[in-house]
Amino acid sequence: MNFKNQSTITKIVAIGIGAAVFFILGRFLSIPVGIPNTSLETTYPFLALMSVIFGPVVGGLIGLIGHGIKDLLTYGLWISWVISSGITGVGYGLVGKSLNVAKGIFTKSDIIKFNIGQLITNLIAWALVAPTLDILIYQEPANKVFLQGIVAALMNSLAVAILGTILIIAFTKTQTPDNSLQRD
Repeated sequence: MNFKNQSTITKIVAIGIGAAVFFILGRFLSIPVGIPNTSLETTYPFLALMSVIFGPVVGGLIGLIGHGIKDLLTYGLWISWVISSGITGVGYGLVGKSLNVAKGIFTKSDIIKFNIGQLITNLIAWALVAPTLDILIYQEPANKVFLQGIVAALMNSLAVAILGTILIIAFTKTQTPDNSLQRD
């Protein structure tokens, strides 16, 4: 098997496992925040890690599939938020492309860059796209869905800033930096 096929297989496996873990975290480790259908999610720190490691396409598919499965097996498919989870995975992956975590590098400036990028991603996906699609697809009241979207964006950003950063730091520490071996 050549490297290109191995890479594709690795990404397909990452999508499958990532979507399953996303579902499990979303189903069993979500904390309601008092706004209807809005929770503090542990899924998005995990999605951030997977997106940074495997890139925007894998991150987007994990978000879409994982959120879709969660919705289908709980209360029904809410496509606007499923799409927003996909956008979130893509956004995290795009931010991750500018990082070198696979080489064992995640500096303080990288942490700041990552967190600014994930904040922007969450604001676009949850405070803009999700409510707009809720209005267009489901004719939901604007004040309700924008409140939900803003709270979701802030909660996801907070969760990713804390847990996502910790997960990425931990992953980075498992990687060997280039030129780390020295000849005695």
